[in-house]
Amino acid sequence: MRYKLTFVVGLALGYVVGTRAGRERYEQMKKSAQDFAQSPAVRNAAESAAQTGRQVAGKAAHVVGDTMGDRLPSSVTDRVHALRNRGRVNGKVEDDDWGTSNT
Repeated sequence: MRYKLTFVVGLALGYVVGTRAGRERYEQMKKSAQDFAQSPAVRNAAESAAQTGRQVAGKAAHVVGDTMGDRLPSSVTDRVHALRNRGRVNGKVEDDDWGTSNT
């Protein structure tokens, strides 16, 4: 419920600010947001966070698979094994380019 309320308040605030500021201010805020998102520091931080997230998710999948593998239904175990082997070619882990787009 708290997240719905936060969303509605944000939506209302955005509407009020948008209607009072006008198109010129909107374009100015849009350009500022784009400049911020395209800055090298932000892009590097986002890539670092994505890489860390992939590593943590991989470790979590291994822990869950090793710890709970015998107690889980076969459909879940098969999915964990599929995720574990994703990105591997001949037993070697290859880097993927997921989340590293320059667009």
